[in-house]
Amino acid sequence: MPQANLKLSAHDQQVLESIFNPLELSGINGIHNEAIQAEMELVDMEPETELLQASRELELQAVQLTEQGDLDNALLQFEKALQLTERASVFNNRAQTLRLAKRDNEALESLNRALELASGQQARTKCHAYCQRGVLHRKLENLDAARADFEAAAELGSKFAREQLVEINPFAALCNQMLRQAFDQLK
Repeated sequence: MPQANLKLSAHDQQVLESIFNPLELSGINGIHNEAIQAEMELVDMEPETELLQASRELELQAVQLTEQGDLDNALLQFEKALQLTERASVFNNRAQTLRLAKRDNEALESLNRALELASGQQARTKCHAYCQRGVLHRKLENLDAARADFEAAAELGSKFAREQLVEINPFAALCNQMLRQAFDQLK
């Protein structure tokens, strides 16, 4: 397709750039994006102790119970794991179970606690907690908070968070609306 030789103003170029590269609005752009570690490479580093191992086993049992649909018993297992040691991962996984139980406010509290506890050594949990909280904020129609969480998760390497940022980008929505109108006029 031949390109038209259009002379766009700086403002028009900026608008088009923000539509086609929405992640640049949040500072997540090309050069910086290359340095972001892929989400699959993120790990949680925790000191190995007997207490931690016991907590992990209870957490794993709770996740399995959640997958089986036994949410009440899963939540009890998460509580037992948290009684041994408060860990960001347990709070994050418990939040997922709470969301499935349609207890969104409790899930939000659990995610907030997960993010408080997550250190730089727990990048994977931190990334997942930001994504989960972003989804929850989006569900509750708090787009500013959702955007902030997705930006934080994208900085940690989440492809899902980057996709969510594109979806909630107001410029992209406006562009899609204008394109729909243009195509409707062509019909």
